[in-house]
Amino acid sequence: MIGFIDFATAREAPADACRLFHGRGHFYKGYEHINIDWLPPVALITLYREMDKSDLQQLADTLLQQLPACDSVQVQYRYKYQSPFEVLRGEAISQTQVSENHLQFNIQLGAAQNTGLFLDMANGRRWVADHAKNKNVLNLFAYTCAFSVAAIAGGARQVLNVDNNKSVLSRGRENHRLNRQDLSRVKFEGVDIFKSFSRIKKHGPYDLMVCDPPTFQKGSVDIARDYKKIIRRLPQFMKPQSQLILCLNSPDLGEDFLHKLVAEECPDCQFIWAIPTPDVFKEAMEGKGLKVLVFQYL
Repeated sequence: MIGFIDFATAREAPADACRLFHGRGHFYKGYEHINIDWLPPVALITLYREMDKSDLQQLADTLLQQLPACDSVQVQYRYKYQSPFEVLRGEAISQTQVSENHLQFNIQLGAAQNTGLFLDMANGRRWVADHAKNKNVLNLFAYTCAFSVAAIAGGARQVLNVDNNKSVLSRGRENHRLNRQDLSRVKFEGVDIFKSFSRIKKHGPYDLMVCDPPTFQKGSVDIARDYKKIIRRLPQFMKPQSQLILCLNSPDLGEDFLHKLVAEECPDCQFIWAIPTPDVFKEAMEGKGLKVLVFQYL
């Protein structure tokens, strides 16, 4: 019936939050509409189209049986209006705290489309933690400030988090508190990035920048149109020899899109390497998934 489930849960449940099964990469034929995330103690099934109810219930039973630490199996119907959640088995858990690379993050279930932590960016956060020591860090489109938490854990001197959604920045502040980090080293600007370049510049220059924009937000961001507006201002923001992480999560835009923009708008940036996503995020077609590229501003 659910042929992938033995693969998804064949090992003991990990201690850290992670994706157990990535159907959206179209690598597993017939299961393109299903993702399964482990947000201890919650197993979260995300559906992108309707699934037979009995199959869904059987999948929930199997997850509950094969994940001994699981207290709740929930589903999010991403194909429905406002992406509602439903508890299929176990407790009605709406908030939990998960770990990743020895750091803690708050997770909310049912309050919004996204839970508060993008699991495909785990390797990017680890890279930031490994390269942030004594650096002034700029975190654009900060969301719940997971990159900022990683940077402070890695010894960053200061981090500026910028996002136009002040409520997610408040959640980011709580993530720092959850990890008992010194908030005097962290700044938050709840502003429209494209209208606030002068405010961003005044906290610089920066040694490390992370830019992880949404692909599209109505009235706010169209990354195919807007990414260049950030890249062309890098000389105003960054110190010589600084490092940049440029992220792209559009299935319709590949790495070549970023390489072309950088070559045109900031030719003094040199490509270093691409940070891979965790192995579970398999893609049937190269370039469709998350792209995370590291550059150095010379």
